[in-house]
Amino acid sequence: MAFGFSRRTRMPTGTISSGLATAFLIALARAHEHHDDKIPEGEGVSPDPVDSILWAHILIQIFAWGILFPTGMVLGIIRSRWHVPIQGFTTVLAIAAWFLGHAHKGRQFAHNVHSSFAPLLMLFLTVQVVFGIYLKLHLEKGTHGKIRRWVVLAHGVIGKAMPVVSWVQMLFGGIAALGFCRDDHLGQCLAHFIMGSAFIAYGIVLTILLLVGQAWLARTGRSQEFFDSVVIAAWGCVNTFTEHRWGGPWVHNDLQHTTMGVIWWCAGLLGIWLSRTRSGRPKRNLIPSIVILLTGYAMSAHPQALPLSTMVHTVFGYTLMGAGLTRLVEISFVLRDRNTLTLDGSEANSFQYLPPFLLFASGFLFMGATEEQMQLLSDGGVTHVSYVLMLYSFAFLLFLFVNMLVHLYAVNSEPASVKLDSESLRVNGGMNGRADGHVRPRLDHQARDAEEFELEGLISDEEGVDALKKPPTSRTPEAN
Repeated sequence: MAFGFSRRTRMPTGTISSGLATAFLIALARAHEHHDDKIPEGEGVSPDPVDSILWAHILIQIFAWGILFPTGMVLGIIRSRWHVPIQGFTTVLAIAAWFLGHAHKGRQFAHNVHSSFAPLLMLFLTVQVVFGIYLKLHLEKGTHGKIRRWVVLAHGVIGKAMPVVSWVQMLFGGIAALGFCRDDHLGQCLAHFIMGSAFIAYGIVLTILLLVGQAWLARTGRSQEFFDSVVIAAWGCVNTFTEHRWGGPWVHNDLQHTTMGVIWWCAGLLGIWLSRTRSGRPKRNLIPSIVILLTGYAMSAHPQALPLSTMVHTVFGYTLMGAGLTRLVEISFVLRDRNTLTLDGSEANSFQYLPPFLLFASGFLFMGATEEQMQLLSDGGVTHVSYVLMLYSFAFLLFLFVNMLVHLYAVNSEPASVKLDSESLRVNGGMNGRADGHVRPRLDHQARDAEEFELEGLISDEEGVDALKKPPTSRTPEAN
């Protein structure tokens, strides 16, 4: 046989492995040939329906990247034994769904950012899995002892970034499925999805600080409004110089968008200044609340081309105004310039859940109000009432999920108990940026646990023995 091998011929193991790897990569590259012969000129998708295989890809990936991976992240932070099984199962699920996305029929797609970002996301996942396996092997002697600490850090950073990256890719997927945000629509799409996601992110941060973040905030020696004002000022500077092409004519809503950027950085600078008392102690203020309220007012009166779009933007503006107003009421009347209602900050008033939830709802409303979405719904005869209720439903579900994750972390980590006197409850800090109250040592232990994204089983017995040998942290005597 011309192309055969004799019985004595043996191929090296490395050659076989290289050949299998090469064959796998070739098969992967050819797994999905992007046909675009049915896509009309100037469109991003063909008129064909989404088939069952693509629906399976969408639903499984949402379940894997949107639910299981964030849950596994929290399990890793609290060092649960379920971290590795959950993340391992989710990885297999995500890879299987990825192949489904390359095997669908029906609707065809032009080149899009979702397909371009997918390989990077899978590489992201591969690196994370490799780090996890390395940590599980407990290689600690010699060079591995130096490498391990950096792997632990990288594993934690990538794990905590995974929900953000997943969110971006899911948005890309929804945009690609409908063929939106191309050509002249790209700019307003970016504005809606970036700003909408920012509102949701702000709501998530407020939820975390409300339920489990007060101890960390006390240690920073800063008021919450200081950090809010810094972000507002920075965002305003960006908007001031990006919403209009300077040197060109003022068109459409350039002036309104630019002035909104101006008021953001002006108010942000004031909020930073007011976040300290004359003696240097942190202080609450209402500037971020007022900025949110004014932004909602401006967006509620934003001129639109379609009646449906006008109504959706109006509801979005009112919702954002509600977020600012409830935040103002919370600080002034519920908390009365204090940080928490209880000594340990573990309990929240029911009213305090309103500002973050309304930010969630505002984010979904704004992301769902792009020109192409409004045109599609208007052509389909969908009323703004039905659409707004649907978007609010998404906000309720995401707010529920975030609260569940925070609860999972809170009940499985060591309780954060802060001894605060009446004055420190008001200002949340000391003269030199340190908490007036006494933060118990277990707070610092909880903070160290939160910084390490590693399963308890990944830490070797030797590391545990070394930790036990360390002298206990001295406790500052509490004032009577």
